[in-house]
Amino acid sequence: MFDKQELTAIKRAKDRWEETTLQQTLARSPERRVKFITASSEEIDRLYTPFDLAAVDYNRDIGMPGEYPYTRGVHSTMYRGRPWTMRMFAGFGTAEETNARFKYLLEHGETGLSTAFDMPTLYGYDTDSPRAVGEFGKCGVAISSLADMEILFDGIPVDAVTTSMTINSPAAIIWAMYIAAAEKRGIPRAQLGGTIQNDILKEYIAQKEFIFPPNPSMRLVVDTMEFGTREMPLWNTISISGYHIREAGATAAQELAFTLADGMEYVRWGIARGMNVDDFAPRLSFFFNAHNDFFEEIAKYRAARRIWARWMREKIGAQNPRSWLMRFHAQTAGVSLTAQQPMNNVVRVAIQALAAVLGGTQSLHTNSLDEAWALPSQDAATIALRTQQIIANEAGVTNTVDPLGGAYFVEALTNRMEQEANVYFDRIEKIGGVLPALEKGFFQREIAESAARYQTEIEKKERVIVGVNDYVVQEELKVPLLRVDEAGAQRQIARLQKIRRERDGAKVGACLDAVRDAAKRENANLMPPFIAAVNVYATLGEIMDVLRKVWGEYKEPVIV
Repeated sequence: MFDKQELTAIKRAKDRWEETTLQQTLARSPERRVKFITASSEEIDRLYTPFDLAAVDYNRDIGMPGEYPYTRGVHSTMYRGRPWTMRMFAGFGTAEETNARFKYLLEHGETGLSTAFDMPTLYGYDTDSPRAVGEFGKCGVAISSLADMEILFDGIPVDAVTTSMTINSPAAIIWAMYIAAAEKRGIPRAQLGGTIQNDILKEYIAQKEFIFPPNPSMRLVVDTMEFGTREMPLWNTISISGYHIREAGATAAQELAFTLADGMEYVRWGIARGMNVDDFAPRLSFFFNAHNDFFEEIAKYRAARRIWARWMREKIGAQNPRSWLMRFHAQTAGVSLTAQQPMNNVVRVAIQALAAVLGGTQSLHTNSLDEAWALPSQDAATIALRTQQIIANEAGVTNTVDPLGGAYFVEALTNRMEQEANVYFDRIEKIGGVLPALEKGFFQREIAESAARYQTEIEKKERVIVGVNDYVVQEELKVPLLRVDEAGAQRQIARLQKIRRERDGAKVGACLDAVRDAAKRENANLMPPFIAAVNVYATLGEIMDVLRKVWGEYKEPVIV
């Protein structure tokens, strides 16, 4: 972007500044610490200039918004056209309670739904399973059958509001229930828009809510990709998630590299199935964390778009420009929120949300101030939603596209983030790819080491966490907390037992047999038998038990 003569003059000016003005200032007032680092423990230089961008070619590396390589955003007008989707993650207790929360959020300006499921649902158990005792509704809504799904979205215009569902191992079955519930209301599946997370690779890497071994799990993911491409053109069949990788302790560069490596693996599996990449790639979406380090996060999002676009076009040979686009949802960092002085979390969330917006997110969830203690209360969820609305309407950051583009610091960080990700891609390839790297514990060790380093920095007070290791006060918790109604579990179980008594047992048995037969045949797509089974009210646990018997359950090897 700068000619050699100009760069030489800039370098000369910086050297002079360091020898004179800077030294005079440091003699009077030394800097606060010897080394300044990002949230990922990467050292930050004192000053960035055009000299740090000497190798940058504007058209090749930065470009224009809405054009390859999409560093500046996937849409040419970005938020001048319309703001990001405000999609608050919600779910607790029974389907009735979560339905009421959904309607409340929509009434208060939310523009998309995001569904949290409880732990038994995430692991594919019905509410009355012995494995589910004590976990009903604690971290999301309980869904055991199509009846629960019908109640969950009762009165909600699912053909007009997009729905995201955060679930992985049983994702295809939960999606089948959503499809069946809509069709019972006369809404064709082709009109449904939304996302299932359905990212099983990150479960093995970080979140650990896997059930089956990797190969049949990947088959389920590809089945949904194939089915969605054929029949549901508005649906994102995977939300390739770095969020949980970051929550487990990964650095920003690790979150970026591991997430994109997973995305690349899904593309390879889709192509191996015989699908045309330009048929399915436009419906892939991503999900990133928005952590505390403002500029590092912005650089991460910008680098992610550029890496994905280049890989899809230059390595995979995708022809459709929509295949090159990285569309992503962001969620503020739950792991950054503190139980101490919880009102401080409002400030943390606002800064994180602003980073996601300046980084070009298409969709955003803002965490609530009380989430270090419990599921969000209604008031806390409202404040979190209002945070997004204030950024969108009052802060002025939506008035221009990519307002930080071209900033020396931001562009230099973006380049460094891309370089670090490429180093990880090379390391993963040398191991043999994503699945061999999983089996050898590569991702797990890298994340564990980063998490340990971060915690050590906090304990040594090399990193200040306000209210935790500095600015500490003794206080009583004054935040009202949401309490899950324990009686809800009994109501849920009663409904489940009633369904089992009244449904057609012969039809259920036949549909479960069809699921079993399809699971044994590698060339069969499981989505049609799943939809047939849930339509006759086969339960989540019953269908998952069939798959457990066919495929077995995965036991993670000990990583040393």
